Amino acid sequence: MTFINKLSAAWTANDSLLCVGLDPDMAKLPAQFQNDPQGIFHFCREIIDATADLACSFKPQIAYFAALSAEDQLEQICAYVREHYPHIPLILDAKRGDIGATARQYAREAYDRYGADAVTVNPYMGSDSVEPYMEWSDRGVIILCRTSNAGGSDLQFLDVGGKPLYQHVARLVAEKWNSNGQCALVVGATFPEELAQVRAIVGDMPLLVPGIGAQGGDIAATVTSGRTANGTGMMINSSRAILYAAPQGSEDFAAAARRVAEETRNAINQHRG
Repeated sequence: MTFINKLSAAWTANDSLLCVGLDPDMAKLPAQFQNDPQGIFHFCREIIDATADLACSFKPQIAYFAALSAEDQLEQICAYVREHYPHIPLILDAKRGDIGATARQYAREAYDRYGADAVTVNPYMGSDSVEPYMEWSDRGVIILCRTSNAGGSDLQFLDVGGKPLYQHVARLVAEKWNSNGQCALVVGATFPEELAQVRAIVGDMPLLVPGIGAQGGDIAATVTSGRTANGTGMMINSSRAILYAAPQGSEDFAAAARRVAEETRNAINQHRG
């Protein structure tokens, strides 16, 4: 099954556009995981089990694992999702971007080592830095377009032939780069007007939308701006707001994560049309 087919099925099966981000921060993990050599895996496993019926995708951010030399636990987490929830897309958030030969190794890392259904990539080096990912014809390539951080405007708003650069990227991906039909774009919830403009350019192409929850993006504006005609088309990510929903020691962390994930999923669904 291709990434797009799996994602479409997950939208329907779980009635959800919610992507649960897995960004384990040791300083924020519950006490029982602090001195556990497998604490990151055990924590993420509990979050996955608590939210799997509420999510359309899971998105581990590789830096949170690599910084702690915990790539082996990331492998375990990815394997756990594939074994227990094979119907839910697994997105490796890596934002890779390099020349073709190196890009091919990054693609092997994402698709072969971690078994990801999709990976985030940076388009700054152009088409030949993205093409190696297309060699895995069933996997997704999620390309940075209009990111949720304020500093993204430093480059993404530069004028390119009368249009801002982010719109040029959206058009490139939609019209030239999407050879396998498995591309998606990253567009932040913090910029709903730009989100609507990207949707108008790319049609029904899926959008990975960070920026709700801890970053403060408005759910109603996000869904209204980014949904497709059938009320899908988005993976609206929330990481910290779900992972650390319970102040340490005040509530069961997995129950709190499920509560916030369900609240977020339901709030999104109110505006899907």
